Amino acid sequence: MGIKERRERERETRRNQIMAAAKRVFSSKGFNRSTMEDIANDAELSPGTLYLYFKNKEELYASLSVEALQTLTKRLEEVNEKNDLNPEEKLMALTESLYASYEANPLTFINMFHLQSSITLKNLSPELMSTIKKLSGSTLGACAKVFEEGVNEGFFIDNHPVAFADIFWGLFSGIVLWEESKRIIDYDKDYLKETLEIAFRIFGRGIRKGQNS
Repeated sequence: MGIKERRERERETRRNQIMAAAKRVFSSKGFNRSTMEDIANDAELSPGTLYLYFKNKEELYASLSVEALQTLTKRLEEVNEKNDLNPEEKLMALTESLYASYEANPLTFINMFHLQSSITLKNLSPELMSTIKKLSGSTLGACAKVFEEGVNEGFFIDNHPVAFADIFWGLFSGIVLWEESKRIIDYDKDYLKETLEIAFRIFGRGIRKGQNS
């Protein structure tokens, strides 16, 4: 391995170290109360080192969402590649992929949903903003493709696939945030999976052509 390759690997290792520390700190203190100094202490690095990798706390926060979107997009694209499933079965697979991705990393998904609805996006570099925009488009595009197939094959009512994808994503993110806020108040109660199943079942019936009951 050459010097350049070794330095790149070391830089990637250090970046992952910082992101792992950020995930722990954001989880325990929340975004608003967390500082770059807190994250540096957790990672056992100097605050100055963090700024070599991330412009500010907002960029570090958003970078966690990039990883989540990359994983989710890959899962959703795999659903589209399952040619043995009809559109209704693919829709069910989409919902399962969404929940599985969330369950694997709930904090990151909650952070991502908050990020998408906050002014934090305005503090990101153009490069990171472009990456998030591209990945968000790919995620919605993968969902829209299932709905487009369903409309074309007569499974779903004739409406714009992107509108269906927006509603589908909004339903998922809204319920996750709402159930999470309820769980904070009463930690012993966790009805997220059951609530999502009901919501997606109602949604699926609503867009099914000729069977809206």
